[in-house]
Amino acid sequence: MRLFKGWFGEQKTELNLWFSLDKNLYQRFHDVIISSSNGTTQLDHILVSPYGVFIVETKNRTGWIFGSESQANWTQVVYKKKYSFQNPLRQIYRHKKVLSQYLNIDESYIEGVVFFNGDAQFKTELPPNVLNYGLGSYIKQYNDIVLSDTEIQRICDLLISTEGRVSKQEHLQSLHQRLTSDTVCPKCGSDLVVRTVKGSKRGIHFLGCSSYPKCKFTKDIQSNKKANLLNIVIVAFMLILLIGLVN
Repeated sequence: MRLFKGWFGEQKTELNLWFSLDKNLYQRFHDVIISSSNGTTQLDHILVSPYGVFIVETKNRTGWIFGSESQANWTQVVYKKKYSFQNPLRQIYRHKKVLSQYLNIDESYIEGVVFFNGDAQFKTELPPNVLNYGLGSYIKQYNDIVLSDTEIQRICDLLISTEGRVSKQEHLQSLHQRLTSDTVCPKCGSDLVVRTVKGSKRGIHFLGCSSYPKCKFTKDIQSNKKANLLNIVIVAFMLILLIGLVN
């Protein structure tokens, strides 16, 4: 059911872009999977225009939305039930970096937009690029020409050539590897380093992004140790079973 809602939400956004933006000015690409040095990334919608490249991250959520630019997770409230989901601005952050490298264009030429296309109400102040209406109008406010016709054609040809290169299954496998990595930041692709908590809990170690303070991703080391210990126990148990069967 969730997959269907996600697909339906993306179709609604696609139609929104189709009717609100001039197709002669904005070349549209949907559901694009791109490979990078830090795994793959999937972009819901990409628009290529003389005014830059626009990434649209679709969120098909209803109810009240609480969050901030710095929070790792936002909250959705529907009939007094709360649901947590990843801060979509962090997804946009990674998307921009990957797309900038892949297209070989300056990151300043790429704008990221988060669009909630369900009946969502924002209950906290969010950045101007987080919208629940007026997607086309927001994009059209960018009217300074930054890309030439030749550059637009090159970018479009490159995006067309990516179609079918990476399957959904390969993307999901790459996503799992990236999110469980202890060496690479899943947010920006920088190295993860061991840091020490300061203050009242000083002495406790955790993994943090080497690009801090620009990237503030952190990961608990203790949870990783427990997971590794569990894996060792499982492997040892399987070996004991195999030895027993052989004997």
